[in-house]
Amino acid sequence: MPVISVPQAFNEDELYVDLRRIYGRSLFLKCEGFNFAGSIKLKAASEMVEAAERDGLLRPGSILIESSSGNLGVALSMIAASKGYRFMCVTDSRCNLSTRWLMEALGSQVHVITEPDVHSGFLGARLTFVRALCASDPRYVWLNQYTNEDNWKAHYRRTAPAIAREFPRLDVLFVGAGTTGTLMGCARFFKEWHRPVRIVAVDSVGSVTFGGAPGRRMIPGLGTSVPPPLLDEAYIDEVIQVEEADTIRACHRLARSGFLFGGSTGTAVSGAMSWLAQHDEGDLTAVAIAPDLGERYLDTIYQSNWVHDLYGEDVLDTADEMPTGTRSTRAREQIPG
Repeated sequence: MPVISVPQAFNEDELYVDLRRIYGRSLFLKCEGFNFAGSIKLKAASEMVEAAERDGLLRPGSILIESSSGNLGVALSMIAASKGYRFMCVTDSRCNLSTRWLMEALGSQVHVITEPDVHSGFLGARLTFVRALCASDPRYVWLNQYTNEDNWKAHYRRTAPAIAREFPRLDVLFVGAGTTGTLMGCARFFKEWHRPVRIVAVDSVGSVTFGGAPGRRMIPGLGTSVPPPLLDEAYIDEVIQVEEADTIRACHRLARSGFLFGGSTGTAVSGAMSWLAQHDEGDLTAVAIAPDLGERYLDTIYQSNWVHDLYGEDVLDTADEMPTGTRSTRAREQIPG
C-alpha cells in the first residue's frame, strides 16, 4: 500500500473494465478516475504545473488561472491547494454544479461565464476573460491547456505507455477529443510503436474540432466551439461523432450494470461500439479511455428531469440498443492485425 504526502502522488493507472458482459462485444475501458482529482486531467495538470515551476513562470505569489469545463479545474484546484497557490477557474454555465462546489471546497475561486461569444461560443468567451485578466495583473499565470505541449506530453509519457504495457497486441484505440491533449499524446506514441494501431477519435455532434458544424452541446468534457491548436489530424485514422442522446444512453446502460461513469466515457463507449459493430472482427483488441467517473454528473446525466427536458421523454427507451455513430474515415485502409 503506498504512503503519500501530497494528493497528486497517487493515481491508479492499471484498471480496465471488459465491457463484453454489458455489450456482447469486447472493449477494454481504461478507467482514469481513480485519483484524488477524480479524472485523467490530473496527469496534464501535474505536467503543466511542474513545467511552469521549472521555467520560473510560477513562483510564490503567483495566481494560477485556467479555462476549464470542469475536470482540469478540479485537478488544478487540488494541486494549487497542495502547493499553496491561489487558483481561479474560468468555466461556463454548463459546468456541473457539483464540480463547481468541489473546486470551491478546495479553496479555488470559480468564475462562471453565462453568455457565449457570438462567434466562438462559451469557450471563446472564457478565453477572452482569461486574456483580459492576465493583461490586467502580472500575478496571473495561465497554463493554457489548449496550446500547452505538456498537455499532450503527459499522455505520451504516461497514458499511452500504460496501455501498451497491458495490451502489447493492441489493434484499435478510441480516445475522446476535447483539447485533444489525451488524443494527441496517445496518437503520437502509437505512431512510433512497433506495430500499427488504429487511432479513432470520438467527438460530440455540435463540436467544430474536426470541421463539423457548431451546435448545441450540454455535456461538458468533449467537443469544442474553437478548433483546438494541439490537434494534428495526420495522426488520426478515423473520427466518430456521437449524438449527446447516445452519450446519455451509454452512461445509463453502464450504470445499470453497476458502473457509474461520466459523460465523456459515455461518448467514447458509444462511438467505440458503433465502430466495432461496423468492423465485426472477433480477434480485434480494442481499448477506450474513460476519463472520469459519474458522481459529478448526478444532477445532469443521471437526473431524469434534466435528461427529459433536454433530450425528450423517450431518450432512454432505447438505451439497450447498439449505438449508430456518424463515422468519418481517415487515412488507413486496413485494420491492423
